[in-house]
Amino acid sequence: MPAFFRSLPPLVLLVAGLFFLGGCASTPPYEYRYRQGRSATIENGLAVAPARAPAVVHRAIAAGNRIAGLPYKYGGGHRVREDSGYDCSGAVSYVLREAGLMRGSLTSSGFRNYGKSGPGKWITVYAAKGHVFLVVADLRFDTGYGTGAKGPKWTTRSRPNKKTKLRHP
Repeated sequence: MPAFFRSLPPLVLLVAGLFFLGGCASTPPYEYRYRQGRSATIENGLAVAPARAPAVVHRAIAAGNRIAGLPYKYGGGHRVREDSGYDCSGAVSYVLREAGLMRGSLTSSGFRNYGKSGPGKWITVYAAKGHVFLVVADLRFDTGYGTGAKGPKWTTRSRPNKKTKLRHP
């Protein structure tokens, strides 16, 4: 190894190696962790925002609550603002749009370039090529994987995230 590379910190070498190899470290799974005054809770299937959360978090949770429990509908939420059911990207689009964080709607793959890279302080989008879900104030808003019947729901259940990009508004 050339002397220049030996002088770099190990973390820089790891990140550079992953970048040049075209890979990335696997995204850690979503795991709910309750944080006093910071985490939303679930009551009767609906999310309750922490009292001191920013207004945008309250708007996002209210939007998710309006469609929580509706059925899964392929393409739902993409053609009309209020739909009879939602798919994963339609549900995430609805929540972000109603919170004032985006216009229109995106597909799950489209969310891989939404906003900024990495987790957000209050809101994080978990986007893969075939699925997307949202975490607001630590609660997962998702249309599948451990949420029971398919359709948008709030949950605290953990979820693996292979090849998922974390994005935030």
